[in-house]
Parts: sequence; structure tokens; C-alpha cells
Amino acid sequence: MNEGSGPRTFLDTNILVYADDALYPVKQSKSIELITTLRSRRTGVISLQVLQEYFVTVTRKQKLDPGIARDQVEYFLGFIVAEPKVNDILAAIDMHRLLGFSYWDALVLRMAKQAGCRVILSEDMQHGRVVDGVEIVNPFL
Repeated sequence: MNEGSGPRTFLDTNILVYADDALYPVKQSKSIELITTLRSRRTGVISLQVLQEYFVTVTRKQKLDPGIARDQVEYFLGFIVAEPKVNDILAAIDMHRLLGFSYWDALVLRMAKQAGCRVILSEDMQHGRVVDGVEIVNPFL
């Protein structure tokens, strides 16, 4: 996909999952709005990890049909997709060791940084914290 010209924003897995979760209508609406806006502006970023976590979460916990979940993954390929390399894995391990993030959150933060994002949207991390120039923002607050 062609990249947009505005500042990049990374979407954590929970933003994508809430878009399919009718049990939380306010979060669902906000997630859909964010996904639609960032995708249309071509400034939204996800990673391979986020795509994988999304598929597993919605098919296991929400019992979404795997075919529908696959279609959603294809839709999400309209975002810029960050693909980790070996040095990203090592950097995430170091971030885990030194800053106390879970390894998986550290890898998300690393990929956001590598993709040039200024913000990561996540419900699961520390709102307001800035890590290596990337601010964590909980869009549901």
C-alpha cells in the first residue's frame, strides 16, 4: 500500500479486536473510527505480530468464523505492515529486560519505532508513557 504523508500511528492488537466486539459498543465504535480514519489516510501501522494476535484472539475468544477473520486480516493489510527482523527481536528482548515491558509489548513498541510512528494506540500499555520517542495512548480514556 502507498504510504500517506501525515504522522504515523501504530495500532495495537486490542484496537483491531474491539472493532469486532459488540459486547463493548463504545470501544467498538471508537476502534472502527480509528481504523477507518488511519487506513484512509494511509498513516496507520500494524505489524505481523498484531495480525497474528488478532486472528488468534477473535477466533478463540470471540468465536469469529476463521474465514471472516481471514477477510479482516486481508482488510488490515491496507495498513503499513511492519515486519520484524532479527535485530528487532534482540532489541525487544533488551527493552523487556531493561524497561520491564512484556516481551510482546516490547516487540510492538520496537516495531512502532522502526516504522516511524510517534504514537501507539493501546489499551494494554502505560497511557502517557513515552518510550524511545513513541507515546503510548489509550484511545478509550
